[in-house]
Amino acid sequence: MPISFRFLALETALTLALVLSPLHANAAEKGNPEAKRIVAVGGTVTEILYALGAGDRIVARDSTSSFPAEALTKPDVGYMRALSSEGILSQKPDLILSEDGSGPADVIGILKASEVPMVTVDTPPEGSAIAKKIEDVGAAVGLEDKAKALAAQVNADLATLAKDVAAVGDKKKRVLFVLSTAGGRIMAAGKDTEAAAIIEMAGGVNAAQEITGYKPLTDEAVIAAAPDVVLTMPRGSHAASADEVFSLPAFQSTPAAASKSPISMDGLYLIGFGPRTPAAGRELAAKLYPEIVKP
Repeated sequence: MPISFRFLALETALTLALVLSPLHANAAEKGNPEAKRIVAVGGTVTEILYALGAGDRIVARDSTSSFPAEALTKPDVGYMRALSSEGILSQKPDLILSEDGSGPADVIGILKASEVPMVTVDTPPEGSAIAKKIEDVGAAVGLEDKAKALAAQVNADLATLAKDVAAVGDKKKRVLFVLSTAGGRIMAAGKDTEAAAIIEMAGGVNAAQEITGYKPLTDEAVIAAAPDVVLTMPRGSHAASADEVFSLPAFQSTPAAASKSPISMDGLYLIGFGPRTPAAGRELAAKLYPEIVKP
């Protein structure tokens, strides 16, 4: 039977299994401490696995997994929100480790109903949640002790950063995170986003806190936001350069344009909320307040 038909038959069978045996998916959340063929879905999950010394156990990763560079040598199973069960299962994994929000839902259902253990790691946009994220990944792959040590170090670094940033006092700058400017539409980060959380962590004020999530802003909203600094990502499909941002009419009357104050940082590093987040928060704070916070 051709491979495509075999996978079609498998997907059909697994879909039925999901409907008839809903408890199977819950059992799969136990992970596999002995896993040697891990498919990692989500850049932060992949980064944590490498930080725990389990990079050699990864056989494939999704397209958001860009750090460390070694991860890019692994087969790519596609974007985390547009996965294919066939692509993942063809890697013959003994554990699928994914970030919450991976999809589409029907593919995740098929994967959870398969015989392959699957663990979904919760990823709230909060610095305080990073330690649990690390410990959840460690528990799934049998590296609890290493995970606890790494989580403790991250918490200590976050506490040190918070202490240093407190010296900013009431001199906080208004920062607008611009996800993209495609078609002249300004997509910005509001409340309950990773971008808002890292801005706050670095001692800034999110200039778009009137909205929730990542949403387009009107020119009037950008002017009202009055950002002192515009924060962007330098590469990827959502990249927005400083020149592109400040050439837009909405930004030309903002304090950020007047002072030419753009900041650009790698996306996964900036808003991945993994082991490097304390360093990313400190780097952003040092760029915002170079006289107060040191790199």
